[in-house]
Amino acid sequence: MSNQIILTGPSPEKTGKALVLVHGRGGTAADILSLATELPVGSFTLAAPEAASNTWYPYSFLAPKSQNQPALDQSLETLAATRRQLNAAGVDDSRIYWLGFSQGACLTLEYTTRNAARFGGIVAFTGGLLGPELDTTAYSGDFQGTPVLIASSDPDPHVPVERVQVSSVLMQRMGADVLTKIFPGMGHTITRQEIDLAVSHVFERK
Repeated sequence: MSNQIILTGPSPEKTGKALVLVHGRGGTAADILSLATELPVGSFTLAAPEAASNTWYPYSFLAPKSQNQPALDQSLETLAATRRQLNAAGVDDSRIYWLGFSQGACLTLEYTTRNAARFGGIVAFTGGLLGPELDTTAYSGDFQGTPVLIASSDPDPHVPVERVQVSSVLMQRMGADVLTKIFPGMGHTITRQEIDLAVSHVFERK
C-alpha cells in the first residue's frame, strides 16, 4: 500500500488557497478532515494525505531517523507531492496552510522546516521536530514571518515539552512567527482552546 492524497471542497483552481491536514498515528484522512468544520476554512480547498496502514513512520519521533526509514522519507515525499499538486493548480505557497495532530504534527513540522518558505500558516497540535536530538543541518530556508502555532500538554505521553520548546526556537530563528502554548494536564487531544488559538494566530491573522 502507498500513501494517498485526498482533496475535498472547492477545487484549488477556484479557491487559490488550501489547508493540508495531516492525521496522527492510527488516524485517517477522514478523521482529520472533520476538524476543518471547527475552522474558518469554508472557502479553502482541503487536502488530506493518508498514510499507508495509518501510520507515517513506525517508531517514536524521537527515535533515530534511520530507524523510521524508508517510511519517513516516503511520508515526507507525500507532503511534498501534496504541495506540488496545489502549486500546479495555482495555489501559491503563501496560501497553503498546514495542520497536523500528534504524529501528523511532527511530520508537518519536519517537512515545513526542512523546506521553510512563506506559507499561509502552520498549526501543530502536539508535535515537535524529529530525531533524538535536533540536527539543525537538516533544516533550511526562511519562513518569512509565517504564523505558526505549536500547542501541547504538560505532560504528554508522546511529546516532551522540551522538544516542543526547542522546535519552536529553531523555527523562530528561521523567521517564523511562533506562538507556543503548553497546557498543564491537557492530555493527548485537541481542545477548543487550542482551536481558538489556531483561528486567532493563524487563520484570521490581521
